[in-house]
Amino acid sequence: MAELLYSLPPWLWFLIGLVALFLARKPVHQGIYAVARLFHQSFRLGANAVAAADARLQLRNREVLLALGREASERQIERDIERIEHSMKKELAQYPALHRRLCEQLAAIDEDYVRSAEVPPAPSNWAKAIKAVAEIPSNQDPVVADVLETIHGSMRKAESKALEAYRESARERHQLLKRMMPAWRSILNSLGKVNKAVSSVQQRARQVDRHMERYEEIVQGTDRALRILSSSSMSQFIVSGLLLVAAAGCVFINFHLIARPMGAMWEGASYFGDYHFADISALVVILVEITLGIFTMESLRITRLFPAIGALSDRVRARILWVSLSLLILLAALGAGLAYTRELLLQEGASAVAAGAGATDSSVFRVVLSAQLVMGFVFPLVLAFLAIPLESFVNATRTVLGVSISFSLRLLSVALRLIGSGILRAGSIAARIYDIVIFFPLWLEARFLRWREQVAQPDKAKKALPGIEPAK
Repeated sequence: MAELLYSLPPWLWFLIGLVALFLARKPVHQGIYAVARLFHQSFRLGANAVAAADARLQLRNREVLLALGREASERQIERDIERIEHSMKKELAQYPALHRRLCEQLAAIDEDYVRSAEVPPAPSNWAKAIKAVAEIPSNQDPVVADVLETIHGSMRKAESKALEAYRESARERHQLLKRMMPAWRSILNSLGKVNKAVSSVQQRARQVDRHMERYEEIVQGTDRALRILSSSSMSQFIVSGLLLVAAAGCVFINFHLIARPMGAMWEGASYFGDYHFADISALVVILVEITLGIFTMESLRITRLFPAIGALSDRVRARILWVSLSLLILLAALGAGLAYTRELLLQEGASAVAAGAGATDSSVFRVVLSAQLVMGFVFPLVLAFLAIPLESFVNATRTVLGVSISFSLRLLSVALRLIGSGILRAGSIAARIYDIVIFFPLWLEARFLRWREQVAQPDKAKKALPGIEPAK
């Protein structure tokens, strides 16, 4: 039987294959469509699961963003209120002295004003006397003429004295008015300070109002607040990232400033893996400086990386602050000393190579030595401020990372849907390709069905009109 099968010609095998494929057409189509639908449903379920995870992540990102914004707004409002409270305490503490000084100055001004009032002189009795003398009949009496002459001289003298007294009184009034000017200026200066303090309080109150409006929007979770917080987080992420890169440069330079002197201190020490113990010690010193800087900023409540430090009492925080600052200054002095030692070691090596001290410029050496000494002392203090961009970077990274993951999940969901739809369409294409392979049997089947339909049409006409017989 096997020899008979092997002896069949290829065209016969081809015909048998076409017949077999034609007979298996329907189950093969069902299998192709079933597999395509299986993969399509699987990828669709996967896309729905990813979309649901994206929705939950977006909700979580929204909550985190609103929480960070609410915390930042509360911190800003708290600081503004503390500034207003400090300003009000400062100004109100000076108010009793200011009130007393204003009262004294106003009393002095009132007294000087009353004293500077012009009092008209009382009329003299000379007019009556002159009138009485004038009524005396003279009749060319020389005694009357002498009396009138005497009265005229006395009148001139009295006029001169009265004019001098009036001028002296006017001079005193002018002096009193002149004494009032410094008091007026002092009052104006005091009122100007009060106006400046009130304007400052009003400006800060307006800032608090703006922050409160923003805080209310954040609490309500409006879209505008979310957009503002998202853009702010992105800008903080970029800026704090750049600052951290700059801080990494400071760490790198500081490491090279103190690594070589550390090697001289730990000369002959063993290695820890592939790293020398001196390099590890230098790195530990830098990390301790950064840690002390973080504790300093936390004690000052500038950052809130460790809420436990901010929750301590003021006395305990003050102690931590002074201890951190003291140790930080001590490590800065240590870094300056190590940088100084490094340059001395380099100078000794250069002198040994040059075989004489005359080959080195002393002025350049002093400049380089001073620069390294300053850098060794300043860089640890600069690294103390690393906590500020570090906190901003950590807070912004949560938002940026959440947005990035959400975007990736959205792309994955779309990709899974596209792949599922592609597999479903690929099943239809595979079924069409299968029909193309067996097109000849399908063509014969279609021809046969068309012929049978044409044959069946007269029989249908007979059944529809039973009383009419066909013509012979």
